[in-house]
Amino acid sequence: MNRKKGLPGQIDQKLKEFEYTIDEDISDNLAVNELELRQAFANCSDLIVRKIHVFGSNLCMAVYLDVLVDDTMWDDGLLRPLVNQEAVDFDNSAQLIEQLRYKLASAVKPSVVENLKETIQRIVRGEVVLFVEASKQALSFCIKDQLHRQLDEPSTEAVIRGPRLGFIENLHINMALVRQRIRTPLLKMEKISVGAVSQTDMTLVYIENKAPQTVVEEVKQRLAKIDMDSILESGYIEELISDHPYTPFPVMQTTQRPDLVAASLIEGKVALLIDGSPIALVMPITFWYAFQTVEDYYMNFIFATLLRWLRFLFAFLALALPSIYVAITTFHSEMIPTSLTLSLAAAREVVPFPAMVETLIMEVTFEALREAGVRLPRPVGQTISIVGALVIGQAAVQAGIISAPIIIIVSLTGIASFLIPHPGMSQAVSILRFPMVLCAGTFGLYGVSAAMLAILIHLTNLSSFGVPYLSPLTPLGPSGLWDVLIRAPWKIIHKRQHQIRQKMELEKK
Repeated sequence: MNRKKGLPGQIDQKLKEFEYTIDEDISDNLAVNELELRQAFANCSDLIVRKIHVFGSNLCMAVYLDVLVDDTMWDDGLLRPLVNQEAVDFDNSAQLIEQLRYKLASAVKPSVVENLKETIQRIVRGEVVLFVEASKQALSFCIKDQLHRQLDEPSTEAVIRGPRLGFIENLHINMALVRQRIRTPLLKMEKISVGAVSQTDMTLVYIENKAPQTVVEEVKQRLAKIDMDSILESGYIEELISDHPYTPFPVMQTTQRPDLVAASLIEGKVALLIDGSPIALVMPITFWYAFQTVEDYYMNFIFATLLRWLRFLFAFLALALPSIYVAITTFHSEMIPTSLTLSLAAAREVVPFPAMVETLIMEVTFEALREAGVRLPRPVGQTISIVGALVIGQAAVQAGIISAPIIIIVSLTGIASFLIPHPGMSQAVSILRFPMVLCAGTFGLYGVSAAMLAILIHLTNLSSFGVPYLSPLTPLGPSGLWDVLIRAPWKIIHKRQHQIRQKMELEKK
């Protein structure tokens, strides 16, 4: 055998590190094929090579990975139908292949394979490949074991009113959850594999004639440029295809909710579903999506608008409240009433640290407690977060290490950050809070203003797949404000969508 030393392309270059760099046709000799596959899967104890006779004395060889194949489907759907057939004499192997496809078509959906590289890829994806003696073709049967957990409500996106189902780690089930909500052939699902070694499957989802073709093509191009050995979670993709990978602000929507993905697709967005991850990526988005929830559209529009304004207010407090406190107590005490000034001074009389250091200590402690609450088992984690904060705060105040007002400030800041629906935006606010405190402790309110201005300039320079991050405020698009600062009634939203659709149709003509 003359095995090729390499494979064309960047992915094939990666595969040279492994044994299955085979890019040749299937041999008509079963022994040769078996040798090639055993070399490719050397030291793989779960590789099964099984010789069977079909239609009498016709020798075949089934190859599969035991841990990925459904035993019941293998026994009942493939093995028994194969060995229980009456003896038939075939003129050639092609007739045998066609007869096997005909007999098994209704049960296991066979497909023809002619290349050893494709054969190996199908085996590692959980399929059974059946080789036929004297044939340069093989049949592949998809009978892989569907290992997945039960569908349940996403714990991070719980709602009072709305669907309770969330995505899981199974790509096919996630695709079905989206299909059930958008029943049209215009819903396109394109399969893509990324990762030289892991060959992770993902599905690009969009609605034809709604999603801009430029965005769809841009996503495909960025995925094609990924040069990684493995993609194990959607976070890899989010960072690798981002317009701005070094910004703390999220430029893609992450969600576990099929209804949110469906709503985004109807709006003309594009979604990525990744096998092995319950998190879907939606793009493009703007800054304002971080303060909206899918439940906003299930409740009364007046209450939803009030909630949005509440989120905007508390997001500002989560970002700026500690720095404003530091600036006022350090440089601008004349801005607050005299009685409050005396109260703050009395509370801080025994504290050995300046306000900036005191605030940083409490912020770091709060973030540590929050992280501990997340990493510990759920019942214990909640106890640690609540009791730990109370005990440590009380003890620190009594010991004179920190003052009581900073406990209130940090607690309000923590509660405010929990009101931000998008976890990526909440993380960005937590990160930026620390440099803002440093600016406040150094330059007072002038430092706070400068830091806020720098953040605003940074936001105006961001984009998500070509869409300005702060649109429709900058650049100004008045029609888009109906669903940004407020949640307009559905009649207005529907009318606006209809007008946009008519405008797009006229532009096409």
